[in-house]
Amino acid sequence: MRQALVVRGGWDGHMPVETTDLFIPFLREQGFTVRVEEGTAVYADAEAMADLDLIVQIVTMSTIADDEFAGLSRAVRSGTGLAGWHGGIADAFRNSADYLHMIGGQFAHHAGKAPAERTGEQSDNYIPYTVHITDLGREHEITRGIEDFDLVTEQYWVLSDEYNDVLATTTQEARDFDAWNRPVTAPAIWTRQWGQGRVFVSAPGHRLEVVESQPLRTVIERGLLWAAR
Repeated sequence: MRQALVVRGGWDGHMPVETTDLFIPFLREQGFTVRVEEGTAVYADAEAMADLDLIVQIVTMSTIADDEFAGLSRAVRSGTGLAGWHGGIADAFRNSADYLHMIGGQFAHHAGKAPAERTGEQSDNYIPYTVHITDLGREHEITRGIEDFDLVTEQYWVLSDEYNDVLATTTQEARDFDAWNRPVTAPAIWTRQWGQGRVFVSAPGHRLEVVESQPLRTVIERGLLWAAR
């Protein structure tokens, strides 16, 4: 059986327990044994990290110690897949430039509602937007057969580089109360080869109701399988 490690924690608003619990039965159905860790200390445990086929990480913000990142990096470079969604992977460990380099995208902003519509809740940043499948995405096994789809949730503005294989994008429009003055397109779903390992990232995935919605749930399930060794 293949070995999967689920590492979760960080900001509770992203529901790290509930969202990862959604996918653990799927992984077991696909023949993985699944170990769950509530934090990143396991990354520094060489015995625990040996022979892993997949790491699913949902740890928003937080910090990562040098020996923990070294263990994570070593595993991925040796062929262990790394996958996650939203802030659990694309807004984790802001203290580590090397982590950002491996992931290939960093959350920078999510546009909010008009100022007069805001109430101080998370929903201030829930806006309607479209996830556009790229030409590459239409051929890739993760997103093949998936059409453009609409969401009402946080729309991540991601800082990224050209090494990513971008399967889907999203465009933040420029509104009269925003600081930017033209539309900006950023990756929404991407993959990245790092050493012998595969990295899968879905920027959509703010809360349980988002990751369990279709077609995003299917995209994430396929992404987990694609990333795995």
